[in-house]
Amino acid sequence: MKRSLQRHLSLTLGSAIVITGLAAAVASFALGYAEAREFQDDMLRQIAALNAAGAAARWLPEAAPQSSRDIRLKDPESRIMIIHLPGDTRPDWLAADLRRGFHTLHAGAERLRVFVLDTPAGLRTVVSQPTDVRDEIAIDSALHTLIPLLLLVPLLTVLIVRIVRRELAPITRLTRSLDEQAAARPQAIADDDLPEEIAPFVHAINRLLERVNHLLGQQRRFIADAAHELRSPLTALSIQAQNISRAESLAAARDRIPPLQEGIERARQLTEQLLNLARTQAGTGVGTTVNVSLLGRELIAELLPFADARKIDLGLDELVPLTIDGSPEVLRLIVKNALENSLKYTPEGGEVTLRLDADGHRAVIEVADNGPGILDAERERVFDSFYRVPGSGGDGSGLGLTIAREAAARLGGTVSLHTPPDGAGLVFRYQQVRRK
Repeated sequence: MKRSLQRHLSLTLGSAIVITGLAAAVASFALGYAEAREFQDDMLRQIAALNAAGAAARWLPEAAPQSSRDIRLKDPESRIMIIHLPGDTRPDWLAADLRRGFHTLHAGAERLRVFVLDTPAGLRTVVSQPTDVRDEIAIDSALHTLIPLLLLVPLLTVLIVRIVRRELAPITRLTRSLDEQAAARPQAIADDDLPEEIAPFVHAINRLLERVNHLLGQQRRFIADAAHELRSPLTALSIQAQNISRAESLAAARDRIPPLQEGIERARQLTEQLLNLARTQAGTGVGTTVNVSLLGRELIAELLPFADARKIDLGLDELVPLTIDGSPEVLRLIVKNALENSLKYTPEGGEVTLRLDADGHRAVIEVADNGPGILDAERERVFDSFYRVPGSGGDGSGLGLTIAREAAARLGGTVSLHTPPDGAGLVFRYQQVRRK
């Protein structure tokens, strides 16, 4: 069973209240009981003092003779007994040498609480009370303080449960609001009347929904553009296949095969780039330490036949040995796209250089060429899917730089286009922070 915040809060707060209430009840009972006992002792002391004063007055010459029984307190409920010595008979349980003050004595099977008071005139007043009567009175007094607390504990527990449920109701409403939204177009959650503690969480969800909406929009545009881009080469392939089937001779059919092969190759390249873009957006690839210097040499060797066919000087300028953290497949995709674009648009006899450098803790990978370059106004738009600079020529699909930027974002790096120092051509630059 999953952990419930409402149940956890209710149980925790309810348990805290019950434990605290019981502890308070026990403390209140103990204090009330002790206070009642102290009050009873004080009552014995006051009775002894009053009776001692009365007994002393009996011994004055002008006082009328009276028996100690005439001033004895008769309380059938508290059963207080007063003894004046030496006038009254000393009971067996009362020792003659008993010190003044409070004592607990045994009178047969009964326990007595006794207070002894000596006067300057040599008289002794003894006030006693059975302890069972005292305990009964003390317990009754303490229970009067205990009962309200015991009744208050369940009431507070119920109130806590209701308060927690009411305070967490906004979360339930937010959950219902999210469940009712359409998956294709999620909307921001209203943050009206939200508790201060929940508001940052809701704002974070809204920011996430905004990013999801942006991503969904990109995917919709990408799917629409991909469908459009795929329709053209597939239509061309269909027409070329029909032309071959309508050829009047084998020689005519053979003449029509190269355009078909070129169309198939363009469709293959476009499909491969679409798959690369999809893999890049999905974030595939395991991060590790990449030897960029070794990766650069491998790519130079791989693309060298294409560069030689176009008489382009393809070289590697390794200013520092370079290693970065990331996915080798994703980094290879970035650098290869940049090199292929440069080789594709650089005229015959031109130069393309892969440069590896470091700027402090930042790795810098550049692909520089002396081709026609890209105008400043177009340098951001060329990163959009299927966008191509007007009049650029070639058979590109407009996905290479899009793939490079998506891949760079996955690695935590950035890609940008710059003008070379001599002003001719274009520099593709990838930068990524290296670990110290």
